Amino acid sequence: MTEALQNKLDQKIALQALKLNALLEITTAINNNLSTEQLLNNFSFVLKQQLNFRRFVLLIQQEKWSCILKEGVKGKIDAEKLILDLVRFKDTTIVVDSNSALLKEFNVVLPVLHLGKPLAYLLLTDNQLKPAALEDADSHLTFAQTITSIIAVAIENKRLVKSNVVKEIISKDLEVASELQKLLFPSDLPSDRKMDIHAKYIQRHAIGGDYYDFIPLGDDEYILCIADVSGKGISAAMLMANFQATIRTLFKYQRFELAFLMEELNKKVILNAKGEKFITFFIAHFNAYSRKLKYINAGHNYPILFMNQKVQVLDKGCIGLGMLDELPSINIGSLILNSSATLVLYTDGVVETLDESGEEFGSERLIKDIKSYSSLKMEDMNNIIFSHLSEWCNTSNYGDDTAIMSCKFF
Repeated sequence: MTEALQNKLDQKIALQALKLNALLEITTAINNNLSTEQLLNNFSFVLKQQLNFRRFVLLIQQEKWSCILKEGVKGKIDAEKLILDLVRFKDTTIVVDSNSALLKEFNVVLPVLHLGKPLAYLLLTDNQLKPAALEDADSHLTFAQTITSIIAVAIENKRLVKSNVVKEIISKDLEVASELQKLLFPSDLPSDRKMDIHAKYIQRHAIGGDYYDFIPLGDDEYILCIADVSGKGISAAMLMANFQATIRTLFKYQRFELAFLMEELNKKVILNAKGEKFITFFIAHFNAYSRKLKYINAGHNYPILFMNQKVQVLDKGCIGLGMLDELPSINIGSLILNSSATLVLYTDGVVETLDESGEEFGSERLIKDIKSYSSLKMEDMNNIIFSHLSEWCNTSNYGDDTAIMSCKFF
């Protein structure tokens, strides 16, 4: 790997960690029921100091439309008048020209919609919208859209609390958690000469506690992992978000041995969950040059390895994270993968899917599907497995969150 490519990879990982930490700070502030002013201060700090937006305006509809935050703009803003020019924007839009004098000062409109109706608008000037930086600009705008949605919903929740609109509060809380959930999963999984990886995830409810990840450590080393948190709801989603951010941050600054990593993660889960939840977790380190796979299974469903026409389950490891203050023992599994070896990671929602009589889909049926379809692309194999799950439960509604990450190593 060239130095320039390595630097670019390091920068992307650093930026992702920075964004996740910013997201966690905002969601923690919401959990701690900080005032609207404090939430807006956090939001403004992220936009200015971490995303480098120097001019922005946030409009929110409460009793009426109002400007609750502005930076780099002088004078009073007539929100009710400005909103007449904004209602036509349904998605993130680059503004080329406008009849509005105020809109001419900005080049991006980020709308926040709820049930198709506008809840907030963020106007900003993005100095990064240059051809050489479009990829980073898109990433920044996507993240700005996410945190704007979370802040707008949190502020709206505060208004609803005063009005005792319980059902709407629950709906808004779910939106916060759902936005958080979207950032948990990698957007790009490799399908090249070294490996073919595909993942599919179906949530049973608006939010869930399943998580999978793929982390490149260089040109020939990779981390594969999958996890499931006990319980559901916004607290589970936030715990899992914190868990993922910890993993990525630890790998950014140092190549940790898997056993030490598990001990650190266990401490983090204990600290954040306070004994109320735990996480089952599987992590593997694969070296494409030596073809060696090392792994630890912390109480998770056993991943299935299909190699040389034989099936092996990866069961070496330790108890789930957060169950005890200290992990009593950690066993590290190690094996060499042959060409076309297929590894399938999954959460319990897969094997525990029930038919009408209450029988589980089970690991044996999953293994049968892996044997039958592992020669296909992993995306095709996953689609077949999920179609069989739907047929099994006779509905598209699964009993629990269901995630599969399938990996073929060439």
